[in-house]
Amino acid sequence: MGAVDTPQPRAAKGKGKAFRRPKRRVGIRIDMTPMVDVAFLLLIFFMVTTVFRTPQALEINLPPKEDVKVDVAQSKVLEVRVLADARVYWRNATDQWARTSVPELEKVFSPWKADKEKIVVVRIDRDAKFNNMVDIIDELDLASLTRFSLQTLNENEKKEVEAL
Repeated sequence: MGAVDTPQPRAAKGKGKAFRRPKRRVGIRIDMTPMVDVAFLLLIFFMVTTVFRTPQALEINLPPKEDVKVDVAQSKVLEVRVLADARVYWRNATDQWARTSVPELEKVFSPWKADKEKIVVVRIDRDAKFNNMVDIIDELDLASLTRFSLQTLNENEKKEVEAL
């Protein structure tokens, strides 16, 4: 604990004519051991009782390393192509392309909300804006279409839809 050293009182030699001495300072010595113990106990307490959050991240399902080809019926595939100037073309089982815009994709995806077998293939031009891809993924999420693939649009596919 803390201790205080105080000087001993001295008796005056003569009556009435005492020589005044300056007061001596009181020496104080504080034992820091209990405070350090309490600090470490608090540190250990907070480390043990803290709940650490796991980081929230987007789950990505990667394909297997082997080259496995899966045959999918054309009626289950919805293809979407996005050009650099935000023009969007889509094609279902029929071989006819239809033009739309990114905000109007909700109308395209809504008929297949209940279809869990539908696979959406999104091909995006490398010169397209990044927010177009993000908006398309958001629309797919709102339509509960969780089976989709993102690919880059090659030159032949780009020419095919630009000719429309």
